[in-house]
Amino acid sequence: MDYETVWNAMRAFNGARTTDTDDEIWLVEHEPVYTLGLNCKNEKIVGPNSIPVINTDRGGQITYHGPGQVIAYVLVDLKRRSMGVKQLVGAMEQSVIDLLAEYAIDAMRREDAPGVYVNGAKIAALGLRVKQGRSYHGLALNVQMDLSPFSRIDPCGYPGLATTQLNDLGVSLDVSAAGERLVNHLVATLGYNGARLDQNQPEALAHA
Repeated sequence: MDYETVWNAMRAFNGARTTDTDDEIWLVEHEPVYTLGLNCKNEKIVGPNSIPVINTDRGGQITYHGPGQVIAYVLVDLKRRSMGVKQLVGAMEQSVIDLLAEYAIDAMRREDAPGVYVNGAKIAALGLRVKQGRSYHGLALNVQMDLSPFSRIDPCGYPGLATTQLNDLGVSLDVSAAGERLVNHLVATLGYNGARLDQNQPEALAHA
């Protein structure tokens, strides 16, 4: 789906939710788009560009989303769960690290640059917004995609930062299968019990 449709639906979901609303994790694959976070200091894109550029309300810098990348948007009531933003970020990073460990791939986080890295190359990017104690936006994991758009920007604000993906690391998963594994790790790491999978679009997204 296109980025703005999902972004608007996330904001609508958070605006309408109550203290009894279940937390949700949305899995989606976006059409090509560059997004600029609230902290973006360098939005330069090298060479002619036909990919849309959108200023968004998440934290972080510039990044790219496109086909072959799975996005997990985490819509969590942090206040209800007595969870801080750093704790949520750590859980998101750990879910990717645990997923990669299934395939004997050593991954790590960096204190100075949120995300997950393999041999110095970024495989997963994070960006969040918290409003009234409730989070939206989330995690992007590179699965099987064209990585060249990353080379035309400073990914997450870091010049020359290399990117990688599951396919290049010998993991033969499509986006759907990778998303299923990722959300299983997210649910476990975040400590949810009785989580259920809904193959239908969330109500907020269906009406966006």
